[in-house]
Amino acid sequence: MQMRRKDIVSLAVRSFAHFLVDAVCASALYGRGCGTAEILVYDTIAFSTQCMTGMIADRFRSRLNAISACSCLLLAMAFVTPAGNMTRAAVLGIGNSFFHTSAGATVLAESRKKAYPEGVFVAPGCIGLALGTLFPGIGRIWAAGAVLIAAALSALGGEEPAAPDVTAPNAAPAGRRAGHAVPLSLFTAVAVRAFGGSVVSFSWKNGAVGALLVTVAVFAGKAAGGFAADRLDVRKLSLFSVTAAAFMIAFGNSDPVLSLAGQFLINLTMPVTLWLMYLALPDEPGFAFGLSAAALWPGSLAGYLVSLTGAWRWICVLISFLSGAAAILYSIRIVEKGGSFDE
Repeated sequence: MQMRRKDIVSLAVRSFAHFLVDAVCASALYGRGCGTAEILVYDTIAFSTQCMTGMIADRFRSRLNAISACSCLLLAMAFVTPAGNMTRAAVLGIGNSFFHTSAGATVLAESRKKAYPEGVFVAPGCIGLALGTLFPGIGRIWAAGAVLIAAALSALGGEEPAAPDVTAPNAAPAGRRAGHAVPLSLFTAVAVRAFGGSVVSFSWKNGAVGALLVTVAVFAGKAAGGFAADRLDVRKLSLFSVTAAAFMIAFGNSDPVLSLAGQFLINLTMPVTLWLMYLALPDEPGFAFGLSAAALWPGSLAGYLVSLTGAWRWICVLISFLSGAAAILYSIRIVEKGGSFDE
């Protein structure tokens, strides 16, 4: 079933809002002299609380647009408030968490049997984060944009998103649904993928140009992943992209072409894991989105705390990525017990 025109407009507005939200947060943190402690507080709140804010989003489904709009306004206010950096970081984290789960829940509920809306929605966030970090001096522009996009979100209407229109895996009788196996497996897949990606540094990535190139590769991978999942065999896509990315990132971190290709390929699976999580939790789109996002935090934190070189580093990357691929394949097998992706 194709998405309705109204849903496409809704997706476009939320995707642009995602860009502005991350741009505002990055500008507020890096443009106001926030240090490691403030950034750690922000990251911890923004990611680890998404399970909770996701449950709140599921509880107030008829108010998701209002929650998203208020989150944008809160972030814009946090940017201009005279409060201390630690308070600002905490407020930014709260606003960021509520926006992602409320807007993400709506995108999932309106996806209508397609995986591409998730990729389209999440992809602009990395662009906003990069531009906000590199150009914090124009943060007021991002903040003004967040106010305007809040108005656009409010104008989308306040009706409850349609129930999941999926006749495949998640349409199985309740007794045949995935239970806790798939959510736990996918949480692990996202966490180990984040861990493997965080232990590697790219020696060629110096300055703004290198950072933007990596950002474009990540953006392209996330945006393309959902379209690829809708058109290709999900098993083969996941196995190929993760395996190829593992070797490219592990052994090609000093080569910009291999590094960028690896970043593109590993991010192809992001919409896949998010979509599978929703298939396992079709009645809880906010929690499904929040659980997927929350998994990034422990994996990334562990990756930054671990310092590996030489053979240990590439062994760690290979094991992490391939373990993630195995978890995705296992999840697909369990979810498909209730149907077929091709139905």
